[in-house]
Amino acid sequence: MSEIPTITLNDNATLPAIGFGTYPMSGADGVEAITSALRTGYRLLDTAVNYENEEEVGQALRASGIPRDEVWLASKLPGRHHGYDDAIASTKESLHRLGVDHLDLHLIHWPNPSVGRYGEAWRALVDLRQQGLVRSIGVSNFTAENLDLIIAETGVTPAVNQIELHPYFPQVEMRAVNEARGIRTESWSPLGKRQAPFTEAPVAEAAQAHGVTPGQVILRWQVQIGSLPIPKSATPERQRENLDVFGFELTPTEVDAITTLGRPDGRLFGGDPESHEEM
Repeated sequence: MSEIPTITLNDNATLPAIGFGTYPMSGADGVEAITSALRTGYRLLDTAVNYENEEEVGQALRASGIPRDEVWLASKLPGRHHGYDDAIASTKESLHRLGVDHLDLHLIHWPNPSVGRYGEAWRALVDLRQQGLVRSIGVSNFTAENLDLIIAETGVTPAVNQIELHPYFPQVEMRAVNEARGIRTESWSPLGKRQAPFTEAPVAEAAQAHGVTPGQVILRWQVQIGSLPIPKSATPERQRENLDVFGFELTPTEVDAITTLGRPDGRLFGGDPESHEEM
């Protein structure tokens, strides 16, 4: 398996070029799966307050025997904690549940525009970073308007915007929005979950051409379009497969063909951040 490259963010911190999604892993089985992922070679773990598994992620880190400074931990602030003081307290609670003294990346999970307090949450993350409790700060599911508001208010640009992104919903416009602002795009549900386009011709043909699986093709596509995917699997074999995407390269034609699978209604559910909200 090829070594996982790292990417440099706009704050000069780094992240591995692929991470491990932990939702909805919990309990003893969750600890076992996350520990397996770490031992397989993943070094970026993605969790959230609303996943209700931060304790399990911390347990897995300790069980793996891998030093804390070799692992990047990312979590997300829930909508109910968008108030400034609430955001500070919530982050400290996340640290306590994880059993660590800092997060490597902390995101606002959803903007929740009807509440209108994501600007407060962002100011809290800026201050938490200054205090050293969080190393890099970012957002999830933010639109161009959401991004521009918090940048204008604080002068601080998010390092990451984690968005739904897979071949049926390639987010061409939103990726360009992020790139124009120097923000790294991260992909949730990078394979497309139950709708994964494994049998679509551009994916299947590329898999055959390179001697890899359709899942590896999609994750390699993610890497080559400049996104950081965070696939999830509880199966050790699939974990290894998902991580092993740095030993081959898709052609530009193959990348473009996969992108053209995009659909106007390609979202997995009604997760439009203009209307979908999570508290």
